[in-house]
Amino acid sequence: MNKPELISAIAKKTGLKKKEAAMTLDSFAEVVTNTLKKGDKVALIGFGTFGARKRSARNGVNPRTRKKIKIAAKTVPFFKPGKKLKDAVAKKK
Repeated sequence: MNKPELISAIAKKTGLKKKEAAMTLDSFAEVVTNTLKKGDKVALIGFGTFGARKRSARNGVNPRTRKKIKIAAKTVPFFKPGKKLKDAVAKKK
């Protein structure tokens, strides 16, 4: 499912107009992004947790040239699914 399909599904499920559903989805993404930038996490009980982890610097290899390169430390986002979501996905129809 891509973003337009998600917006349509949200609009259909909630009775919102597509424009309102798009604004809601964009607002959600913006709030989560800003929260992660601050170093906090967003926990949605039953669904999952959005967070950020620090990845330390490491050595790597350029696959084209086979030269060793330094990969800088950085912070990356992650999502840890909640129990309800895990259970729902694990069940077969």
